[in-house]
Amino acid sequence: MTHTIGLFHPGSMGSAFGAQLRSRGHIVLWCPDGRSDTTRRRAGHAGLEAEALAELVSRSDVLLSLCPPAAAEETAAQVAELGMASAGVIYVEANAVSPTRVQRIADRLAPMLVVDAAVVGSPPVGGKYPTLYLSGPGKQADRIAELFAGTDVRPHVLGDSIGKASALKLAYSSYQKVSRVLAAVAYGAADSYGVADELLEIAAKRTRSYLVETDYIPKTVARAWRWGPELEDAAALLSDVGLTDELMRAAAATLARWDGSRDARLGIAEALEALRVEGDLNSSS
Repeated sequence: MTHTIGLFHPGSMGSAFGAQLRSRGHIVLWCPDGRSDTTRRRAGHAGLEAEALAELVSRSDVLLSLCPPAAAEETAAQVAELGMASAGVIYVEANAVSPTRVQRIADRLAPMLVVDAAVVGSPPVGGKYPTLYLSGPGKQADRIAELFAGTDVRPHVLGDSIGKASALKLAYSSYQKVSRVLAAVAYGAADSYGVADELLEIAAKRTRSYLVETDYIPKTVARAWRWGPELEDAAALLSDVGLTDELMRAAAATLARWDGSRDARLGIAEALEALRVEGDLNSSS
């Protein structure tokens, strides 16, 4: 069955998704109002059809939002302000935003159905296969997954609760993106002392991601009392060589929440409870 999808907006990810949908015979619309020449070229290359916003919304049975996260709510608001919400249209909120923001968007667009979505991976070009995680009410997430059948986008339905997909995306990106920033400042500190090559040699010995080692969380708790001061010194090193030290000091402050558990044997759930803002470390130990 051919569907008409309204795409907000054809950036590098959006245009690649649009091209994948076009490859399956779907009609993909986009709104050129206020868009750059670069965006227009992307849309043309992907075979997207230009429409004014009102016509795009009225013609589409699926609206796919893939825009910068800061613009997610504004984009949804523009759709809502048209007053054309229909219970038969599915709005796919596929930006890297919090579950709370997704729920606000769903409330704003009601009675239009909203599917929470998240893309993990690079744009589907050149043999790359990102995963599109989906969660939403009823069978709506399944309907969106069917749109991408046979494309280079791999849909994965997480369930019927809004928030699952966006939480998964931010949990993953919080590690991936912050670790990239930490890598930059660590390299900068080593480079300032002429030991960057040695740092890379040490790092190359490890290929496994720390993110999969959840069994190490309780061990981290047990070591927090001495890791915290070490990171304070690492922050001082960064400051001494003129690099920002905020992330390092934030990590030290996080470790400090486990200071009282030096001799305790906490499980993962207890360890995480101590990191909650309202948590009481002493009650967990």
